[in-house]
Amino acid sequence: MKIRRSLRYAVIGISLSFIIAITAGYRVSVLATEQTNDSIKEKESQIESAKSEREQMQSTLSDMKALKEQLESNKSNLETYVTQLDSSLTDIQGKIDDLKQNIEDKETQIDKTEKELDEATAVQQEQYDTMKKRIQFIYERGDSYALEVLVDAGSFGEMLNRAVYISELSDYDNRKLTEFKEQTELVKVTKQALEEERTTLEQAKKDQETEEANMQELITAKTAEIGGVEDDIEGANLNIEEYEAQVAQQNSEIQALEAAVAAEKQRLASANQTHYNGGIFTWPCPNYSYISSEFGYRVHPIYGDTRFHSGLDMAAASGSPILAAYDGTVVAAAYSSSMGNYVMIDHGDGLYTIYMHASALYVSSGQSVTAGEQIAAVGSTGNSTGPHLHFSVRLNGAYVSPWNYLGSAQ
Repeated sequence: MKIRRSLRYAVIGISLSFIIAITAGYRVSVLATEQTNDSIKEKESQIESAKSEREQMQSTLSDMKALKEQLESNKSNLETYVTQLDSSLTDIQGKIDDLKQNIEDKETQIDKTEKELDEATAVQQEQYDTMKKRIQFIYERGDSYALEVLVDAGSFGEMLNRAVYISELSDYDNRKLTEFKEQTELVKVTKQALEEERTTLEQAKKDQETEEANMQELITAKTAEIGGVEDDIEGANLNIEEYEAQVAQQNSEIQALEAAVAAEKQRLASANQTHYNGGIFTWPCPNYSYISSEFGYRVHPIYGDTRFHSGLDMAAASGSPILAAYDGTVVAAAYSSSMGNYVMIDHGDGLYTIYMHASALYVSSGQSVTAGEQIAAVGSTGNSTGPHLHFSVRLNGAYVSPWNYLGSAQ
């Protein structure tokens, strides 16, 4: 009973030693993984900060573009307004031209009327002078003149004719005098009306010229305002280009960081993952094909009881090369009291090989190895009765027969 209990404790001790050894072997690999993860986290933090800055830049850029659109709208409105002012100015200039022509026409009419007035005045003056001479002649001859004219008539009929003539002559003079006065007055009134019309036209022309000057001044001011808006638009364009360049640079930095993170994750995945493709293992102890103990249950050479033997014991001279059976990554290269110096290699897909009792180790944890590469030397360290290689294969946490993977001895 005591022997069985001792054996049970021994098995537990061996198992614990094996687990501790594997755990120690993983430390370097875990440290490298942690460093890579820290680097990834740092870059991801930088990416988040860069994205936050980019969002702020894009927000500012959107505000700038909105401002530019508003400026362009203002410019368009001003240009439309100036176009309307130009049209109004053209209308005003047309009215001024019409007024100038009307004034010229009125001045022509006034000149014509003045000539007519002068002519009428001259005719009136001539008629007046003739009538005045006739009146003066009659006055100088006295009141008897008309009687003498009548008495000197050769006959009564002639006298009557002379009387009628004298009366008609007097009526004619009076009528002509009245007509000339009326004509003169009409010409004066017409001239006055024309002069008043000319004055009205000149005032309208002056008003239009004033409006033209004001309109031209307004157009000049609005054109200058358009120039100012164009300067603002140009400044907005420069700011937009600058921020777009900054956003593009930020995008490039983010892409570079994301690419770096992806690469590190890929490297980490590649480092942590290998794949067994079903190939035949290289014989791990070349030139030595004798199997001193098979895989499976056996009588333990030290403890004398039947136990499960987890691998093949290949008897070989001390110091003989131990080779990696397949490509993989070393996950443990350490020492334990039961296994002695040992190496564990991960071949991917849950497949591991273990090489125990070595006299020397030539690899370290985290190192990649290829099939046939020397990783250790045969020895008798740990629980061993003589120089040999204990070669084990584990699949998904369980020991399996190495013969499932080994070819012939070399």
